[in-house]
Amino acid sequence: MVKGIIEQVKKRNPGEAEFHQAVEEVLESIAPVLEKHPEYKTAKIAERVVEPERQLMFRVPWQDDKGQVQVNRGFRIEFNSAIGPYKGGLRFHPSVYLGIIKFLGFEQIFKNSLTGLAMGGGKGGADFDPKGKSDSEVMRFCQSFMAELFRHIGPDTDVPAGDIGVGGREIGFMYGMYKKLRNEFTGVLTGKGLDWGGSLVRTEATGYGLIYFLLEMLKDMGKSLKGAAVVSSGSGNVSIYAVQKCQELGAKVVAVSDSNGYVVDPEGIKLNTVKRLKEVERKRISEYVKEHTGAKYHEGCNGIWTVKCDIALPNATQNEIDEKAAAKLVENGVWAVAEGANMPSTPEAIKVFLKNKVAFGPAKAANAGGVATSGLEMAQNSQRLSWSFEETDKYLERIMKNIYAQAKKASEEYDQPGNLVVGANIAGFEKVARAMYAQGLV
Repeated sequence: MVKGIIEQVKKRNPGEAEFHQAVEEVLESIAPVLEKHPEYKTAKIAERVVEPERQLMFRVPWQDDKGQVQVNRGFRIEFNSAIGPYKGGLRFHPSVYLGIIKFLGFEQIFKNSLTGLAMGGGKGGADFDPKGKSDSEVMRFCQSFMAELFRHIGPDTDVPAGDIGVGGREIGFMYGMYKKLRNEFTGVLTGKGLDWGGSLVRTEATGYGLIYFLLEMLKDMGKSLKGAAVVSSGSGNVSIYAVQKCQELGAKVVAVSDSNGYVVDPEGIKLNTVKRLKEVERKRISEYVKEHTGAKYHEGCNGIWTVKCDIALPNATQNEIDEKAAAKLVENGVWAVAEGANMPSTPEAIKVFLKNKVAFGPAKAANAGGVATSGLEMAQNSQRLSWSFEETDKYLERIMKNIYAQAKKASEEYDQPGNLVVGANIAGFEKVARAMYAQGLV
């Protein structure tokens, strides 16, 4: 039955490799659930959950600083609203196309379900590259993008957030345009500035949440972060704050990267330098070695997985660890991998980790801290309150511990103990399936 659905998805969505990959992983995991619940088969829950409720694609015309008209393509996939309003980020990157957004939106359904918060799954973005653009150009693009998107979103309908290429600057420009067009101040976007409805911990959330999840994995292994050698790909928010939390807990982070290459610092990455280069000066990671002469820079970002480590944190982008990279990590003695990016390990890589008894935390569970804190921002907006950093951080930690417990329990219930990939998929799916079944054929 599952194979037939997967083939139908490939036929209906040709050329969308990332979406096919995500669907295949989830459906293969939930096959035992469908066998256990024949009512889900009758109601075609699996067939319905792989089909977005709504797909939006639109042109985004804008003018650059030279007065030239540019045209990009914008997307919003409102995938599933069974347990709450659509929730998921906006990605601005040249690689964005329909298949990427569908893969991210599909994953978001189950990730949001795992948080325990009332959030459905959605995702959006554009094939626009903010790199090298002036603030004025980014503002004009964001305003044009929101001039279409505003018709389809709202605090109880669809609540976008940031993602790759969409940070505080972009959220600010889009929120200003939404407010102007709607003439209302609501919590329609998350990742807002602290002065106008944002939440403390949101910047740190995905990275911190990743480490809270990792700590639960390590606890079951009888291991600790203290003294562990860690490699973290990427140098955006996820990587920076995962590194920060690792260092606070006594780990030595020896390598980070960006899309051009990676830096290895045997003495431990100096996080203040990385934060200044990436968050303030917006420079490349290669600049790091000019200030820290004991470090070495290497071209090619995927080479980071050849660096010897105990714990690997893929925090950059999808499919960055392939089978070869996974085998190299295993050869070098890695004993835990936790995914901070969306689907950063290929299916073949995951098989290598599981076969070699490497503890593996899948993205839809391990990186759910970002969207969890977005949900907490929505709650604060609804209450017209702002919680303290400590209060919000405690909520986040509690959510991540609960996500781990759900994934572990589901893996054991379906006779695959320790397989958190299967556990997370099943635990996320079951809640959505129960809601879809209860709400009838809609």
